[in-house]
Amino acid sequence: MWLIVDPASRMIPVMNRIDATFQDLRAGGRKGLMPYVCGGHPSLGATIEVLRGAADAGASLVEVGLPFSDPIADGPVIAAAMHEALESGVVPGGVLEAIGGVRGDIGVPLVAMVSYSIVHRIGVDSFCRQASACGIDGLIVPDLSVEEAPRLSEVAGSSGLVISLLVAPTTSAERAERIVSACTGFVYLLSRVGITGGESGGPGAAIGANVARLRGMTDLPIACGFGISTASDVGMVVEHADAAIVGTALVRRMDDGGEEDAGARGLSFIRELSTGL
Repeated sequence: MWLIVDPASRMIPVMNRIDATFQDLRAGGRKGLMPYVCGGHPSLGATIEVLRGAADAGASLVEVGLPFSDPIADGPVIAAAMHEALESGVVPGGVLEAIGGVRGDIGVPLVAMVSYSIVHRIGVDSFCRQASACGIDGLIVPDLSVEEAPRLSEVAGSSGLVISLLVAPTTSAERAERIVSACTGFVYLLSRVGITGGESGGPGAAIGANVARLRGMTDLPIACGFGISTASDVGMVVEHADAAIVGTALVRRMDDGGEEDAGARGLSFIRELSTGL
């Protein structure tokens, strides 16, 4: 990311908000919480309410899922949320525009979880420019192959965005090396194999070993998701990783009780999760 400074239109580099956040966390000996919200579910208003209040509720970053008809690696709760968002007329561009309209009120970095199909359909250059202009700081692209990653990483970087790819516990060492070398910002480590969902027994028991393996490959922060649904789970994860990602449990909490108070329920749950830090 670059900032134009007068006089003579001099350009100086500006640190990405994600990099700055992890740098601050490490400097203070602290760990982060990255809640996930499905953009537009149960309403765009609820999404924006959570984003505006996330910092005060204890979140360090927020992941925003852009609705997609065939979500990758997502379990039934998030898949249903995306389907309902699309059925109500919410589209990825609408989520980005809504965020852009209130970005100055949001006190945390924002990471868009987006299928590469969406990026490719819009156009890599156009999508990255639009996302950056709306205040997105990074992209998690779950279905991006490591072979295609360098092109997207280069274009994203020129727009001031970082790129994070997924590493599973079963990923071979050779392939994991290639994946982490394509990441910027942070690496997304799956705490266990399978799909998202907080109903399957929490993070995997081997999380410490899996984080240690990645530490030997990269200095980037490691954020861990999948199966994390309680403050206790968060605490278990951040004993090893730099941040814990909570998605399904938050989407379920926001969906349980009607649209009107969904944002407030989401923020209350983030506060509860943050006690695990």
